[in-house]
Amino acid sequence: MLTLVIGNKNLSSWSLRPWLVLQHFGLPFEEVKLPLDTPAFHRDIVKYTASRRAPVLIDGDAASPITIWDSLAIAEYLNEKVQGRAWPSDTALRAHARAVSAEMHSGFAALRTYWPMKSTGKGSVELPPEGRADAARVQQIWQECRTQYAQRGPWLFGEYCIADAMYAPVALRFRHYGATFSSPIVEAYQRQVIEDSHMQAWLADALQEVNSNWGA
Repeated sequence: MLTLVIGNKNLSSWSLRPWLVLQHFGLPFEEVKLPLDTPAFHRDIVKYTASRRAPVLIDGDAASPITIWDSLAIAEYLNEKVQGRAWPSDTALRAHARAVSAEMHSGFAALRTYWPMKSTGKGSVELPPEGRADAARVQQIWQECRTQYAQRGPWLFGEYCIADAMYAPVALRFRHYGATFSSPIVEAYQRQVIEDSHMQAWLADALQEVNSNWGA
């Protein structure tokens, strides 16, 4: 049995990524949600990982579980669970998808800092030059992938893969802060991510969190 420990759905961009991979590839799992930046979080997260961060994936029973505590590592583990289907089957596409996913995993610090993910509401924060450069680079990646692989399907590499999950929180950032899109292709991909049924389920839960003041 898989268990995914996550933070608030309104706030936790790293939790969203493996959650979407689990949903898109039909892997049943139990969800454990902890309120970020609260005494309860700090008390309870250590039950699952010494890293003291969410998300965490736990596979197996309490006696001998496998524990993975990084979003991209979780996605790679889930890829093995689905016999490699979470990455493109073509070698070149798979390498490209891994490269852009690794770039998201390790980069875009200014965009993350000035435009933290919020699944609900609207905000207005002006990005500094380095943040604008990050946003432009994301849109460049989306433009190149959607142009190059458009005939394969509606996602970055045609069929849904880990790369789409890695960039999903940025689609929410762009929505929340009212980003200006560089092209209709980029804007269409952002809508594709937001309108995805699994993303809509996440957003509904996030709205319920906010309305109920969960985690406050």
